[in-house]
Amino acid sequence: MKGFYPEGWQSSDKDAKKVNYSLTQLKEASLSGEILEAVAYMCDSDHNLLVNLGSISGVIPRVEGAIGIEEGKTRDIALISRVGKPVCFTVEEIFETENKKPCALLSRRNAQRQCKREFLNRLSPGDIINAKITHLENFGAFCDIGCGNIALLPIDAISVSRISHPADRFKNGDNIKVIVKNIDEVGRITLTHKELLGTWQENADRISQGQTVSGIVRSIETYGIFIELAPNLAGLAEPKEGVRVGQTAGVYIKSIIPEKMKVKLIIIDSFDSLDILPFEYFYEGDRMEHFVYSPKESQKLIETIF
Repeated sequence: MKGFYPEGWQSSDKDAKKVNYSLTQLKEASLSGEILEAVAYMCDSDHNLLVNLGSISGVIPRVEGAIGIEEGKTRDIALISRVGKPVCFTVEEIFETENKKPCALLSRRNAQRQCKREFLNRLSPGDIINAKITHLENFGAFCDIGCGNIALLPIDAISVSRISHPADRFKNGDNIKVIVKNIDEVGRITLTHKELLGTWQENADRISQGQTVSGIVRSIETYGIFIELAPNLAGLAEPKEGVRVGQTAGVYIKSIIPEKMKVKLIIIDSFDSLDILPFEYFYEGDRMEHFVYSPKESQKLIETIF
């Protein structure tokens, strides 16, 4: 593995299940400390993870399954939830079982420690990194940012357009880009995502007055209905009966007003849909120092300084 990636980032679960490490490769990895990846196919009754290495079997003892397990700071669900999924590990030793068959003793904890020491501890606010969604809660999305090390992406940092739950934007297993927003005194990393989704103007430039486009109904107020046209752009539609939050709506673009950051809409139709509005990244660098969401004409300044 070159660099440090979220578990499963470089291959699909299906591809990872085809991994076949030779005994020679595993012995070399044991000497070099190289981080490898394969699928954990079982968590036994003692919460040891059994890993499919192809040529021989591999085991990650419970205390080696994740940072914090031994101290009780990490719950065993962190191990159980990896069954059927790729896990990172270092090879600690090759030994013989009672049946005289070779077996590899593995450590996911050491892979995580190496990732923290050589990658995560060197990050600073504004750095853009890879992340994989591992778990969604009302308050945000938990992300693997390297070898199973987890960081929080708060719900209000996911997009400018407000959502009721991170599931409105992501699903478990999604590969995304994130920005390091904050690192606290004990090294916990908080992430942000919305700054990668474009400014108000960049999003507004993709629509024009007189067009009819689709969006997602995000909230219904007495004075109008907010429609998400893109993750970083919402418009206000005139009230209309029968419309519900979460529906897809076909909307006519009545006007676009940059100085007020407003898009006025008329709802043509609304209907139930399970689709998640797709998003794309407008920024492709590996670091961001300053993000200004509001257009130059706007009387209100909305910015992020890292």
